[in-house]
Amino acid sequence: MQPNLGILNTRDRQSINYNGNYSVKLATLKTGGRDGTLVVVSKDLARFIAVPNIAGTLQQALDDWDNISAQLQEVANAIEQGSVDGEAAFDPAAAASPLPRAYHWVDASAYVNHVELVRKARGAEMPGSFWHDPLVYQGGSDDFLGPRDDIPVPSEEFGIDMEAETAIITDDVPMGCSSEDAGQHIKLMMIVNDVSLRNLIPGELGKGFGFYQSKPSTAFSPVAVTPDELGDAYADGIFNLPLVTSLNGEIFGEPNCGVDMTFNFNQLIAHVTKTRRLGAGTIVGSGTVSNYDRSKGSSCIAEKRMLETIESGKPSTPFMSFGDTVRIEMLDDDGVSIFGAIEQKVVSA
Repeated sequence: MQPNLGILNTRDRQSINYNGNYSVKLATLKTGGRDGTLVVVSKDLARFIAVPNIAGTLQQALDDWDNISAQLQEVANAIEQGSVDGEAAFDPAAAASPLPRAYHWVDASAYVNHVELVRKARGAEMPGSFWHDPLVYQGGSDDFLGPRDDIPVPSEEFGIDMEAETAIITDDVPMGCSSEDAGQHIKLMMIVNDVSLRNLIPGELGKGFGFYQSKPSTAFSPVAVTPDELGDAYADGIFNLPLVTSLNGEIFGEPNCGVDMTFNFNQLIAHVTKTRRLGAGTIVGSGTVSNYDRSKGSSCIAEKRMLETIESGKPSTPFMSFGDTVRIEMLDDDGVSIFGAIEQKVVSA
């Protein structure tokens, strides 16, 4: 389905290009090969149109973002004005993660409050360097899960946990990029379910070489959006909205992403480019969103178990079992979903 923009006269096209009322939401459908088919999605997440004449995949768009983004903006604006033919209903279940696979996926632990809590639960003191030197690791990026795909795990004994996070996608970023310059390289934003297998983590970290088996495939939101889509809720590399996580239909946590974030995305980009460049399509994650205000709940089961251990000496909340479902979503101030919801069920692999 190709957008028919020829129906717009010159005056309409100029108005659509420059009125500044709209921004862009992008998704990838599970069609057209391993990297899917790029589509532009309406602001209400109800409709989409494929744009093969502009870019076949999101990675292709990111590789030439300076030229292609304006064309995607034009299509997005035309959808909102009802001036484009070939629309279809958008079904998040038919979507892959916006980037079904990526050249680079680096996840951080930007909420040091969360790290401090982990260490406190096991009676370990946290190094002071954690407050000024971000923790990051490079995750597997060859096989992301779609936002409505099941989470396959070989065994419940692995300690299955969700981690609700935010993430950004960059264009090409040079080595040594400063935090002051990093913001211009943030092109798209998403929310994340970064699944962890908690009972495998201690053994892996004990080897001194980091995560691998304990970090299976990650899932991202149905759509990726341009920063303008968040309006005043995005500034200085921070999403200033709650991230709502539900487990089996009940709210598990809704901490505000803009509260207690020790390192913003601009600072994370500066950190990870200290010794390397980032290629277009690099995804940078925030790590588990966490607030000191415990009334906001938690974004992962491990954090709740830590709080229980601190309070009563042992955890009482179990990790996820086969058949459990998790939902992660971010709503704007009017209660409208920005990225669409990640909804997944844990299944036996």
